[in-house]
Amino acid sequence: MKILMLNGQNHKGSTYNIARMIADTIEGENEIVEFFFPRDLNHFCTGCYQCIEDMARCPFYEEKKKIIDAMDASDLIILATPTYCLGMSASLKAFFDLTFDLWMPHRPMKSMFQKRALVVTTSAGSSPKSLFKEVKDKLFYMGVPEVKTYGLAVQAMNWKGVAEKKKAKIQKDVTKLARKLSVKRKPTVGIKTRAIFALMGMLHKKGWDSSPVEAAYWKEHGWFDGKKPWKAD
Repeated sequence: MKILMLNGQNHKGSTYNIARMIADTIEGENEIVEFFFPRDLNHFCTGCYQCIEDMARCPFYEEKKKIIDAMDASDLIILATPTYCLGMSASLKAFFDLTFDLWMPHRPMKSMFQKRALVVTTSAGSSPKSLFKEVKDKLFYMGVPEVKTYGLAVQAMNWKGVAEKKKAKIQKDVTKLARKLSVKRKPTVGIKTRAIFALMGMLHKKGWDSSPVEAAYWKEHGWFDGKKPWKAD
């Protein structure tokens, strides 16, 4: 299995250690590729919209392409971000801003409709609920059909400070979760994804709220003719 870890922080704190434990515990001969934000993508979207017409015209294209290619090649995407002010880190949010052209309303990647994802977070004490929602919403519009979550209040500022009792609980949780992620099966695309995809296809086909480049992309993939990205050609 090819596992991609997108880390919403440069340091290897509690969130990173748990996410890496999960990746390392998944059964099989797995290949793990990691990116750290902001180290590997230290930019914010400028709102120039150049990517809508041509992704390569984005001023940060070369850095983005390495990550996008890794996403395309992966089977499982693990997104690890500490909970900052009840949400994801600014650097992970910046990554999503810089890849909005890969969402269903624009030019989604076919491979994303066949992937699974896991969102991992830790906090000092706050609930991960709002963070999970904002990350899952973005993955949904990228086409990812199955997203699992794991969040925990560690009551510590770093991994070293996490109580041993809590680390024992984490290890048990990691073992259970890794077992579920080890299952090699094709994820099921839900009704909501199918409905949004159909709506976007109609808008692109009719030329409403769509650039000619995007419409051509959908036509090229056969999505105007009944083909679906989650089905084999």
